[in-house]
Amino acid sequence: MTRPALTVRQVMQSEPVVVPLSCPLREVMDRMNHLRIGAVIVIEGDELCGIFSERDLLRRVVDADPGWRVRPVSEWMTPNPHTIAPDVGWDEAVSLMDRLRVRHLPVVEGKRVVGIISTRMLMNRRTEYLNRLVEENTRELKQAMDEVIARDAELRYNLRAAGRFQTRLLLPHSPPDWPELHWGVHYAPLDHLGGDYYDIAHPDPDHLGFLIADASGHSIAAAMVAIMSRIVFTEVASSTRSPGVVLSEMNARLQGLADERFVTAFYGVLDRRSRVLTYTSAGHPYPLRFLARTGEVQRLSAQGFMLGIMPDEQYREKSVELEPGDRLCFYTDGLIEARNEVGEGYGTERLEQTFAAHGLASAGPLMECLLAAQREFRGSQLLSDDVTLVVSELRAG
Repeated sequence: MTRPALTVRQVMQSEPVVVPLSCPLREVMDRMNHLRIGAVIVIEGDELCGIFSERDLLRRVVDADPGWRVRPVSEWMTPNPHTIAPDVGWDEAVSLMDRLRVRHLPVVEGKRVVGIISTRMLMNRRTEYLNRLVEENTRELKQAMDEVIARDAELRYNLRAAGRFQTRLLLPHSPPDWPELHWGVHYAPLDHLGGDYYDIAHPDPDHLGFLIADASGHSIAAAMVAIMSRIVFTEVASSTRSPGVVLSEMNARLQGLADERFVTAFYGVLDRRSRVLTYTSAGHPYPLRFLARTGEVQRLSAQGFMLGIMPDEQYREKSVELEPGDRLCFYTDGLIEARNEVGEGYGTERLEQTFAAHGLASAGPLMECLLAAQREFRGSQLLSDDVTLVVSELRAG
């Protein structure tokens, strides 16, 4: 808050010592010594006549005749002194006294003497005033900080609650219970809320759909886009086995809803009888297939524009026949865009190398190997995006 400027009225001595014109210098000096003050005001009736200060004494005492102590103060005072009004600001008062080269000024309101100020008094009161301001500002700052901390705690509580709600809403409660599929899942939003999610669809008893998606950015805005995307997916994916139809419908419904954000997605549908995986992609990092028979790593690449950007985008489908023992690795770009301490990105090639080296491990341990390799690469560097990693292992039915 803005406080009013310090004025003369706030720093002056409001009951100045006054003496009459005829008061002997001895009495004046005794009073000044007793009260430990540097000046008195000289009046006649209610009229200001002059001011007598230590400076007046020192200026005259050297050449004074013996017996000067009984002389009236009127002979040694400074007559018709400069004065100052009580509502003048502190800064102006200091400037005036410096310009006049005086150390004391009577304070006059109307024609009445209401106080006196001195340079020492100004400095002392100014220091006291500033100390009070510091104390008040410190109290106000502490109060404001307490309020910020309380609001921050409330916000964090609400975000944690929203994060738990988002996890329950966006993520499957458990992987599908097909005996020929085993899963390893890692979901780690950067904040309490994230833009990553994955989902499962069952268009019929013999087909399983798997979606992994990433709304651009992270935190609240990305989470809201992810939720909208998931709602559309749930409505569409249960009624068709076509991945292209699902992504096309999601793209159409997200037009204008995601503001300037977009969603990348990969969606594949597995036929459990033929083990054929039909898939398509909307600008998402391509998943990896580990061929158990040869030890090779194959990229499941497909072309398609990100969701929510191009209104009439068509998503072309591809198919691959999986074999027992194959592993699939689905991930979001937060996994491969992690950087080490020199700014080098982890990249897809390192992920492929680790996947190939540990591809015969079962789904859970294989997922942990992939995460451990990325953590070792980045060292102490923190992640800058949400990370989702899902590993699927196909066993003989």
